[in-house]
Amino acid sequence: MPSLRIRPLTKTAEFAACVEIQRDVWGHDDLDITPIHQFCVAVQTGAILLGGFIGRDLVGYVYSFPAVFNGRRSQHSHHLAVRRDLQGAGFGKRLKWAQRKEALRRGCGLITWTYDPMKARNANLNLHALGAEGRTYLRNFYGDTPALTLDDGVPTDRLLLEWRIHSARVESRKAGKVPAVDPAAIPKAVERKAGGVFPDIDPRRPRLSLEAPAVLVEVPRSIAPLSSKKGRIAAWQASVRTAFEAYFRRGFGLDDFLFGDPSFYVLKKGKKWP
Repeated sequence: MPSLRIRPLTKTAEFAACVEIQRDVWGHDDLDITPIHQFCVAVQTGAILLGGFIGRDLVGYVYSFPAVFNGRRSQHSHHLAVRRDLQGAGFGKRLKWAQRKEALRRGCGLITWTYDPMKARNANLNLHALGAEGRTYLRNFYGDTPALTLDDGVPTDRLLLEWRIHSARVESRKAGKVPAVDPAAIPKAVERKAGGVFPDIDPRRPRLSLEAPAVLVEVPRSIAPLSSKKGRIAAWQASVRTAFEAYFRRGFGLDDFLFGDPSFYVLKKGKKWP
């Protein structure tokens, strides 16, 4: 795999290349594309827009803009995109670490972003590899936006993440040090029904009153294969939503993600939030 060179994007031609990457990665119509003129304004007014190049070709980018979260100055990361033929090579992770470096250089210690809680690979990058945390579940955050739904009639739910980029936790992840977690030792708030083998899996009724320092919430390792059974994606989303909202109210927060089959969110009680 060729090496990736990362640098700021400042020219309209580079912004146009970002538009083409959006089309390649998400297949959005023009209505759902972040346009060139938005990048022009954002970069001029404090956004971080970094591109990943192989040779002279832009193959991915990460984009965040200045924001305020709970009264604290931050950057909100809106896009992380890598060309589809190059996904899986670790380029997305490299772009996020470069975004962190640039935010720290600017004196910013917090980056937030949202993502679909049903996307297991994204959860693994966000929580396990990068060390982000979360305590906020957003119901139908983007409304009825067809380009962002998992299936017909499924709400656009999102998790809001908080990446405290100066923390010891994130420094440890940057060094490749990730705490070991034994899923067999942690009770499951959400898990598949007995006997289910992916992708023929359905969720059990969530357990909302577990008393433990940590609980697990299962999500399917991939969403697309579930669509063969009508209503299955919606059932999983409903179970996950119910569990997250209940345990967040009880003082639990997102702490880690275990990717595989099965895949689990790790929610830990008593996490400290600045």
